[in-house]
Amino acid sequence: MNKEEKKQIVIKLGELVKLKGSQNKLANTLKISSATLSQMLNGNWSLIKDEMWRDVAAQIGIKRNNWNIVETANFKKLHTLFQDAVEDSQVFAVINSAGSGKSETAKAFVENTPNTYLLQCNEYWNRKYFLAELLTALGKDYSGLTTAEMMIEAVRILQKKYKPGLILDEADKLSDQVLYFFIALYNQLEDHCAIILMATDHLEKRIKRGLKLNKKGYKEIFSRIGRRFVDFGGINATDVASICLANGIENKNHIKDIWRDSEGDLRRVKRKIYAIKKINKDTE
Repeated sequence: MNKEEKKQIVIKLGELVKLKGSQNKLANTLKISSATLSQMLNGNWSLIKDEMWRDVAAQIGIKRNNWNIVETANFKKLHTLFQDAVEDSQVFAVINSAGSGKSETAKAFVENTPNTYLLQCNEYWNRKYFLAELLTALGKDYSGLTTAEMMIEAVRILQKKYKPGLILDEADKLSDQVLYFFIALYNQLEDHCAIILMATDHLEKRIKRGLKLNKKGYKEIFSRIGRRFVDFGGINATDVASICLANGIENKNHIKDIWRDSEGDLRRVKRKIYAIKKINKDTE
């Protein structure tokens, strides 16, 4: 990793320290030592391995592929929803198709909005792992705490924040036992902290199926999200054209081919753009 790339990482780290409130909180979030973070920020790089730089870069959203993010129609609408939720401490359930840009929008919002936190949920999370990830995002060391103590600490920290927001991405991957924590968080943080459940339409189908089966907790979850799911739909041809132009594809026929091949999935758009650029480079 070259010097310019490291400078870019340090600039981003400096911005994140201001958002988190301290170097220690950011270090806990990134799961690195405070000493390492301090060395990065102060230009003492000789003992820091490239592996560490790459790990930090990946966590703070700095990529080496020169891909330019475009504010699609979905990006703008979702960003506005996040802003409104945080401003008024609202709770939403957002659903959208895979590859629609939900996760990238959430990352961009959290990186630029104080006291907002993003959890990328996974199927293997149990209750304690969920709370460990939450406390890590909050910059809090959870060593030695029981599950109950971890929950109490997470709520206490959020209660002290000004207009906090919590985004649970891919919330449909959470087991029922972990999803019930959403009810507990809502009950203790109502009208103080924005909470957003975000997933594909599988979350809506799962909740509505649970309602029909009268499963424990599902009525409470449905009530707390306002008894509705916010669906912004997929990407459109204008979005794809803007992404192509921002990333070096100007040929109209290529742009049309990318749109036809995309199936409304930004990951396919990205893959196709890379393929066309590689072909163009090889034929130069």
